[in-house]
Amino acid sequence: MFPRRSRRGFTLIELLVVIAIIAILVALLLPAVQQAREAARRTQCKNNLKQLGLAMHNYHDVHSCVPIADVDGTVNPVSAHARLLPYIEQTNLYNEVNFNVPYDHALNTVPRMTELPAFRCPSDPTPLPASIGGRNNYYWNAGSGIVMYSSGAAGQPAANGIVFHNQRIRFNDITDGLSNTAGMSEKLTGDGSNGISTPRIDTYRPGTYPNTPDEAVTQCNAANVNDLAQQGYSNVGGPWLQQYHSTNQYNHVLPPNGRSCMFPPGRIATTSNSRHTGGVQTLLCDGSVRFVSENVDLRTWRSVGSIGGGEINGEF
Repeated sequence: MFPRRSRRGFTLIELLVVIAIIAILVALLLPAVQQAREAARRTQCKNNLKQLGLAMHNYHDVHSCVPIADVDGTVNPVSAHARLLPYIEQTNLYNEVNFNVPYDHALNTVPRMTELPAFRCPSDPTPLPASIGGRNNYYWNAGSGIVMYSSGAAGQPAANGIVFHNQRIRFNDITDGLSNTAGMSEKLTGDGSNGISTPRIDTYRPGTYPNTPDEAVTQCNAANVNDLAQQGYSNVGGPWLQQYHSTNQYNHVLPPNGRSCMFPPGRIATTSNSRHTGGVQTLLCDGSVRFVSENVDLRTWRSVGSIGGGEINGEF
């Protein structure tokens, strides 16, 4: 008779050891994979801003100004974003936009509901409902003050950014220098509901009336985010076709990744933010894109927000 060969498999302990080793390897590998994916998304986000910067320059070459907001004076006006469409290879969509009627008019349904990757940062998995319309993560710099209207509000200075209501800003008007002035920056989309509070992405309404940017910082940070009565606006970031502070304009009042607040009538502190660790991508008016730390000196951040303040910028 042939000798019997014994078969030896894994013992339970050996199997558990192997599973534990695999689990440890996965735990070590997963963060690296996530970091690599975020690095790719961050790069894509930066490239989007570069393309928008190029589009802004091409627009300026043709029209001798940066894109204009509110030129028709209608209620619920069409955005400055819409004017960039021919310069980001969206001429057909541009031809669908009717600038003579409000953004939410039936004649603007097609562009209003169109989602454009050029306006979206892939790092932002937005909870904002698609029914809001095409969403947006890239906002125009409206300045370092607390208003976004050329005439000011309640005695406040006029806005001093590159895109605000009914103003035609030329590169020659940016006396602080194109490389020292922000053109656009990132902003996360909202949660789409005033029935819930999401401090990182909602815009709050403290019910106060700040007279200076510093007062706005203090009063905004003091807002009770657990009080739903202080919810101001939750449809942040949509639709891009609407010209509005919570859809495509931000201020340099609070530092990046700070809170956003509105102080009706006319006082605004819409803040740049992102899901990139530690700061935001910012397009400068010379077309370059810089990652700005959330710990940037606030005076420097505000000086980058004004087009002609004459400030001496620190490191940012």
